[in-house]
Amino acid sequence: MDRWYRKSVIYSLDVGLFQDSNGDGHGDIPGLTSRLDYLSRLGVNTIWLNPIHPSPRRDGGYDITDHYGIDPRLGTLGDLAELLDSADEHGLRIMLDLVLNHTSDEHPWFQQARADRDSPFRDWYVWSDTEPAERWRGQVFPGVESETWTYDQTARSWFRHRFYTFEPDLNTDNPAVRTEIHKILEFWLRLGVAGFRLDAAPMLIESRRGGHRDYAFLRELRETLSWRRGDAVLLAEANVGDGELLEYFGEADGSSSRLMMVFAFRLNQAIMLSLARKDATPLKATLRELPDLPRHAQWATFLRNHDEVDLERLTPNERHEVMAEFGPEEGMRLYHRGLRRRLAPMLDGDRRRLEMAYSLQFTMPGTPVIRYGDEIGMGEDLSLPERTAIRTPMQWSATTNAGFSDAPPADLLTPVISAGRYGADLVNVTDQRLDPNSLLVWFERMLHTLRECEEIGRGAHEVLEIGPPHLLAHSANGSSGCMIFLHNLAPAPCRVALPDHLRRDAPPLSVAADGDYSDRVDPDAIDIHGYGYRWIRLHRRP
Repeated sequence: MDRWYRKSVIYSLDVGLFQDSNGDGHGDIPGLTSRLDYLSRLGVNTIWLNPIHPSPRRDGGYDITDHYGIDPRLGTLGDLAELLDSADEHGLRIMLDLVLNHTSDEHPWFQQARADRDSPFRDWYVWSDTEPAERWRGQVFPGVESETWTYDQTARSWFRHRFYTFEPDLNTDNPAVRTEIHKILEFWLRLGVAGFRLDAAPMLIESRRGGHRDYAFLRELRETLSWRRGDAVLLAEANVGDGELLEYFGEADGSSSRLMMVFAFRLNQAIMLSLARKDATPLKATLRELPDLPRHAQWATFLRNHDEVDLERLTPNERHEVMAEFGPEEGMRLYHRGLRRRLAPMLDGDRRRLEMAYSLQFTMPGTPVIRYGDEIGMGEDLSLPERTAIRTPMQWSATTNAGFSDAPPADLLTPVISAGRYGADLVNVTDQRLDPNSLLVWFERMLHTLRECEEIGRGAHEVLEIGPPHLLAHSANGSSGCMIFLHNLAPAPCRVALPDHLRRDAPPLSVAADGDYSDRVDPDAIDIHGYGYRWIRLHRRP
């Protein structure tokens, strides 16, 4: 099997916010298809689409009304077929969001369930005829939603919703619901998608009765994928503890295999803490403590995603440090645990820190996932509610609506960022394409370099105790060779020497760096600028 996910770069985007092809104010699938040349040139090879199904879009499309359809504002199944065909010609794979924990309250399943107690769909959701004792327990959006159970007048019963009130939980204890979930996977796999990002995986497999998690269901999903398309991948969103994380993988390549990829939330939070402190110590500790994964399993690394920066697993003091540094104003924070900001403004637009941070992500063990617009340093619009602040249209040019749409600005799905230092007149693809020193050109160069360094995604990583606390040094050793990565999280420069066990007969070779260094890498005196980074190849196996 081609384990393509171990050498991929995943690009996450919302079709409705990427490119509008027909001037109605909504991005669409033909618009995305027209931008595949851009994505291919950027250096990504996998595109993860946020939900494309019919939806009222009260929750960015995650409130789905038909798991088998395409939102008509985004296009048709025929448009998706053309996208898949064109993506294949560009060497790109397409992954979809798989949202199975809940539906929209406008979904026909829920409408039938609430209207008739005898409906076969009644047990597709979670009900209580009496008021639950702890109606607030388990709420995902504290400070926005105040309860997880809501009384429905039509149903004359309480329904559970871990997310928004308009997103009732599906009852995945029901065999009929599980059968339907398998059908949904098979439908999209038949059309040619390469895999799925599994939304809210812990809640999907949580028993609606006993509260325990049924990991065997993950194996069932994996078997469906393997049967229909042998190389398809499930990437789980599971912000859980280290011990439980291994349950999501199972053996990853055996009779008890479950998932192949899980987002590295703990690693993300350690990176944010280290960036806030300008000290690599938290990141070093986390890299050492991450559980060993099964042979073919993989982390998915990220700095920012389509949600808030989730700091839930940091200690209260650590969380306060990160928020004080990157979200000093109350309006920048969300759900009492995170930040609703893009990385560029969090780092005050400092190109040195931005490049160092993304270089750091690209060298972490796993497969990097980047969010649309990060490659040009897009900002957020804090006047928009909740996570919508970081879900604004892609900024293609300094023209009207940032080149995203020809529609009147009032018709746009979400307003374009049009003012301030992150406005489209100052931050856009067209201008950066013409600037050889732009962030976009840097991203292109680094992503293509990354794909030449197989040791990162496939090799064994080791933290090296060399240099001052603000320096992270680690190596990646794989079948193709060995590399060392140096990242300086502070403004002060430093110098390090290679440890004896990494010295080879062949001289070290500089692969990527933040600036001008000597052409010759002296293993006894390797300099790193403030907020600098260096990728050094120690040797390559034939």
